[in-house]
Amino acid sequence: MSGLERQSRSKGLVVRVNSFFDQLARLFGLTAPRLPSNEEALVGREQQIMAPARHFVSGNSMEPPYPPQMRTAVFGLGCFWGAERDFWTFDGVFVTAVGYAGGFTINPTYYEVCSGRTGHAEVVRVVFDPAIVPYEALLQRFWESHNPTQSMRQGNDIGTQYRSAIYHFSDEQRSSAEASRDAYQQELTAAGFGAITTEIREAPPFYFAEEDHQQYLAKNPAGYCGDGGTGVSCPIGLLPK
Repeated sequence: MSGLERQSRSKGLVVRVNSFFDQLARLFGLTAPRLPSNEEALVGREQQIMAPARHFVSGNSMEPPYPPQMRTAVFGLGCFWGAERDFWTFDGVFVTAVGYAGGFTINPTYYEVCSGRTGHAEVVRVVFDPAIVPYEALLQRFWESHNPTQSMRQGNDIGTQYRSAIYHFSDEQRSSAEASRDAYQQELTAAGFGAITTEIREAPPFYFAEEDHQQYLAKNPAGYCGDGGTGVSCPIGLLPK
């Protein structure tokens, strides 16, 4: 069995175990997954996880420096295996990478993040040319590719690492993210969904995930993908300029 096959089966096991404990929590009235405090979080390590030199799909450099016209976006929308594929397919996206952000642990590992003791979300970093693909188009893909009303889960993927998040790099990105959230909330409410729980804040440090996770579904097309939107369209084209 290959390493990627083991990872896929391991991911499925994590999903089933998380689902089992979530059902127990509901049965006995226990609390839902919660973010740890800084004091509760794992410390981490000084050694960084190194990214592969080249993107498996595009062949572009995974790390800076990037061409000067490029901008960066970071999104959390559940399991990052399927989430990354949602973005590398765009014309104008130079490179994507999966990693961890939003928590406390320095240079965390995948299994530490899955433990719920780092505070990190699984995220996708998108480096893009805004002259070809505007940030608003990435936001539309983000909203429509997951259910942003589920708090610390996406479908059967349960845990703080699966929360919905937008980490912005400028006031312009923040304003666009908040405007798109408000517009999408109206559509979701009309369709019978609850309140959006997406975390929107200034981009924290991004830590690369291990190489096996990078472009996972391109390397392993039959691998696990937890993508699942609401079926409600996001009216990005109707947002005020």
